[in-house]
Amino acid sequence: MALLALPTVLLGLDVTVLYLVLPAMAADLGPSATQTLWIMDAYGFLLAGFLVTMGTLGDRLGRRRLLLIGVAAFAAVSVFAAFAPNPELLIAARALLGIAGATLMPSTLSLISNMFTDARQRAVAIGVWATMFAVGMAAGPILGGALVDRFWWGAAFLVAVPIAVVVLTLGRVLLPEYADPRAGRLDLSSVALSLAVILPIVYAVKRAAAERFDASVVIAVMVGLIAGVAFWRRQHRLADPLLDVTLFRNRAFSAALTVLLIGLVGVGGTMYLVTQYLQLVEGLTPFVAGLWMGPPALAMFAAGVGAPMLARRIRPGYVMGGTLGVSLIGYGLLATAGLHDELPVAAGFAFVYLGLGAIAALGTDIVVGAAPASKSGSAASLSETVQELGIAIGVAILGSLTTAIYRDNVTVPEALSASETAALADSLGATVAIADDLPAGALVDAQLAFATGVNIASLVAGLAIAAATVLCLRMLRHLPRLGHEQHEQETEAIG
Repeated sequence: MALLALPTVLLGLDVTVLYLVLPAMAADLGPSATQTLWIMDAYGFLLAGFLVTMGTLGDRLGRRRLLLIGVAAFAAVSVFAAFAPNPELLIAARALLGIAGATLMPSTLSLISNMFTDARQRAVAIGVWATMFAVGMAAGPILGGALVDRFWWGAAFLVAVPIAVVVLTLGRVLLPEYADPRAGRLDLSSVALSLAVILPIVYAVKRAAAERFDASVVIAVMVGLIAGVAFWRRQHRLADPLLDVTLFRNRAFSAALTVLLIGLVGVGGTMYLVTQYLQLVEGLTPFVAGLWMGPPALAMFAAGVGAPMLARRIRPGYVMGGTLGVSLIGYGLLATAGLHDELPVAAGFAFVYLGLGAIAALGTDIVVGAAPASKSGSAASLSETVQELGIAIGVAILGSLTTAIYRDNVTVPEALSASETAALADSLGATVAIADDLPAGALVDAQLAFATGVNIASLVAGLAIAAATVLCLRMLRHLPRLGHEQHEQETEAIG
């Protein structure tokens, strides 16, 4: 289990490690605002696009084998990213990291589902797995800030190398191999259709949120929807589909995926904004800002491990809904934070992370548990697809909302000295939202405008999480307590 946690931590690190590295990277490579967004988003979008393919490939090729291939590729591309000389090559490297990362998540999760057959043990194991991913996400800003302070921005990518060496050395010895002996060949037409579904939809969200709603957005959505219909129909016809779409007939399976998607949209966007707030509004160094992100990880750890244990006594739907309800306190704190509010912001994000821990552990267990062992890779890939897509969409939408509010609220004084303009650009100009066209204005006014954007974006995220809370309480309340499935089903049958 400890060995499986290492690739999971690595993936979490790569989601957030750039959050506090961005200013140094932007100063060195000089990307445009659009290029910076692609540097941030390419990893998550390509990872989401290839998860379904890689999860099914693991069922056929062997989950351990695919894991080891993916780890080796991830390390090699990380070295390339660390020394990328320009934004274009860094974007390409981040895209390749997403494809390599897509081999790791379903492989580790499906191996867990095969190694732990008892429902209680599997739930705790998945809780630890989800917690390790969140620990990686929480450690990303800390590690990234420390490395950029001590070395240079590219050092943040090199963390993958020692982790890959450990996994490659011990994986063949300690990890069992699992594959579906009855699986047919990989249907390449389905692979192409799956990408044609996800990538245009992702492009449409990014374009509409970050730039403007135009004809290209409509065309992209239409292409994605048409490809989705074609993909769905093809999977029904195939004897060995890329994705078993009959899983969606399970109400709990579909509801859990929806909750995971909404939850990660809120958390992904909020984490990005909080890291930017601490560095750009409060003026903290990358390392100190990263340290402020550390305590919330403890809340995530407690929820990720504790929620499966609590679900032995209380139905999982109530545990997930109740914890999400508590997390709304955090969104409320973030929605009311102003300047010099590091403590309320960190406390608010701790509540946000608390909700994530519960839904990541129990929601993932519901999704994986709904599939037979031979299809666990496919189910695991769906769980991770919606989570990665949620993070990427959250960064795009909430980040862009904050940008729009910032631009509408920042004031421009009639006269600024050259030194004042330079100081303002140095403080705020490297963030994704305002890298290209930061208006000349007082530093405090700009900071207040950015904080206002964070407030409103957090309010929007909180409303989405409130909807996810209701969904848990309504659609997942019928699920039995962990370890009591057979007993409660018999009781309900007698009743």
